[in-house]
Amino acid sequence: MPDDIQITRVTGVALDQFIPDLARLRIRVFRDYPYLYDGDAEYEARYLATYARASGSVVVLARDGERIVGASTALPLAEETDAVQTPFLAAGYDPRQVFYLGESVLLPEYRGRGIGVRFFEEREAHARALATDPASGFGPLTRLAFCAVERAADDPRRPSGYQPLDGFWRNRGYSRQPALRTEFSWKEIGEAAESPKPMVFWLKAA
Repeated sequence: MPDDIQITRVTGVALDQFIPDLARLRIRVFRDYPYLYDGDAEYEARYLATYARASGSVVVLARDGERIVGASTALPLAEETDAVQTPFLAAGYDPRQVFYLGESVLLPEYRGRGIGVRFFEEREAHARALATDPASGFGPLTRLAFCAVERAADDPRRPSGYQPLDGFWRNRGYSRQPALRTEFSWKEIGEAAESPKPMVFWLKAA
């Protein structure tokens, strides 16, 4: 990864100062396929504020100088919403032993430079440190998890040359879990209101 890109972890209320820039970044990146997110700055600010308040959370920032060009979120599964926890509870997992990797966003011109790998490394390292801290109330760590939107292979909105990230995730040690699913709702480009989208989880043994 080029030396001019700074990767830092931010926790707690230190995140507050970055929320406006992160909201704009997320809206810009998630507008592209496969999420096609018709973003809302106020919603994004509220969502990001939960990471500033959640116990054990972390946001990994990628900065080119003072400019935030990428970010990646994570927190203990026990701090997540019911939509995320419920499939794990139904499958017999203890949310206190699972660390949930939220979303990663990175501007297109910075991709292919190792930043995505660092996002996983930094979040996984944070999870391991958290699990060995008796004061955290988290652990022992058994699984790392994230989820991704499911789109049909013949979705007409799929850009020519689009490459899903499945291979990248598998190279990081994660495996897709077809039986472990949920739905998230957001407003897509062209929709009048938000609607539920199918999501599938990927897991890695800690």
